[in-house]
Amino acid sequence: MADKKTGIKTLAQNKKARHEYFIIETFEAGIELFGTEVKSVRQGKVNIADAYASIDNGEIILKQMNISPYDHGNIFNRDPMRERRLLMHKREILKLAGQIKLQGYSLIPLSVYLKGSLVKVSIALCKGKKLYDKREDIAKRDAKRNIDRAIKEHNRY
Repeated sequence: MADKKTGIKTLAQNKKARHEYFIIETFEAGIELFGTEVKSVRQGKVNIADAYASIDNGEIILKQMNISPYDHGNIFNRDPMRERRLLMHKREILKLAGQIKLQGYSLIPLSVYLKGSLVKVSIALCKGKKLYDKREDIAKRDAKRNIDRAIKEHNRY
């Protein structure tokens, strides 16, 4: 899915994140990758379904992100599940660190995309949903679907 005007091509999305968490704020971050990892990401061989980020020693580290080994990479391939550093401004990292410690939020990656020739990650400051919140969201989605269906049916006649 490439957007011609902005030059953004989405490579992977974490669809489960919007269901599991309340998204408070989103941030764009660069990601530190090696050569064969970049080639593999460009082919779309990336999975962020179980990924999360943590702040260690003033750096944001992305964990549990799987980048499959590049087919023609042989000895240059890295561990697919290795921890990767995210690149953000120091003041943004400090702001996030304060919110995570005080309010109990989590950092969850929402998507991996190409912006021009750079690989970027959209991470979100999130708060976990309870079971009743998830049920409420499902009920709202079903109600909206039923309303849309009724309107479409009404306009048909």
